[in-house]
Amino acid sequence: MKILLMLRDAFYQANPKLIEDAKSMGEVRILYTDNGISKEELKNEVKDVDIIIVAVVKIDKDVIDAAPRLKYILKYGAGYDNIDVEYAYSKGIPVTNAPGVNAQSAADHAFGLMLSVARSIPKKDKEIKSGYWELSMGNEIYQKKLGIVGFGSIAKAIAKRATGFDMETIVYTNYPDEIAAERLNVTFVGKEKLFQESDYIIIATSLNDKNRHLINKSTLSLMKPTAYIINVSRGSLINEEDLFNTLKNKQIMGAALDVFEMEPPINDLPLLENIVATPHIGGATYESIGRIGEVSISNIKKMLNGEELDYVVLPKVRI
Repeated sequence: MKILLMLRDAFYQANPKLIEDAKSMGEVRILYTDNGISKEELKNEVKDVDIIIVAVVKIDKDVIDAAPRLKYILKYGAGYDNIDVEYAYSKGIPVTNAPGVNAQSAADHAFGLMLSVARSIPKKDKEIKSGYWELSMGNEIYQKKLGIVGFGSIAKAIAKRATGFDMETIVYTNYPDEIAAERLNVTFVGKEKLFQESDYIIIATSLNDKNRHLINKSTLSLMKPTAYIINVSRGSLINEEDLFNTLKNKQIMGAALDVFEMEPPINDLPLLENIVATPHIGGATYESIGRIGEVSISNIKKMLNGEELDYVVLPKVRI
């Protein structure tokens, strides 16, 4: 059994147990992919593998066709938009993920980004390290209106944290969970109402063909000039050119992004003064990576033993 690991570079050091456990079940090959990997190189790497464990590298039809021995694809995380699930299933290859396992880490990061952009924390830290000391004004999040796009595990964890700041939370989703909403004191609203009324908007929904560029010139124009937008989900949910122009013209107060359409980003969006940016680290905690590793190893053992897999991903569309 040959297992190919394609994770974020830091994940290997953060969770060496994953590699040790995987080696106990077969031959393991490790790829370091943070600096990118060409399609041809990737196709060559997969030609003799049985199992792929992948974080963000794109596993499309061409890659699957280049792997005639491939029996199983594991997404090392929750969002699986980088995997052509439908084509994998047409070839009899199951795909699994680890839903909700990194929700607490991502929710923590969402609040960290929200606080950072509202109080200009990264900017002030950089100034004071350079010997520059100046008071500047910021905005509270206490008792402000929080709008969340999506209502999956990450969004629910964000809503729970919002109660500690006495925020009024509204949610836009096509899949309302009324029981969770009552528990978390959440109100479901339409998309326009959420963008019009929110002081802070956090994007926490999965990406699919129907919601690509959900946040664009039209939706951004609905926002208050004092509002902020935060994205901890997928970069392609936002039209980055529209966001760049909105921020450059100071039509909204600011943005905080953990994700981009191209990673690393190739545009000037992260360079704007009214933006806080991080390199897709929302789920990158030792605790989260350890839990995902446990789910992955458990599922590999089940596959080898012919048992039913956990968290099987089926082609579907949701927000």
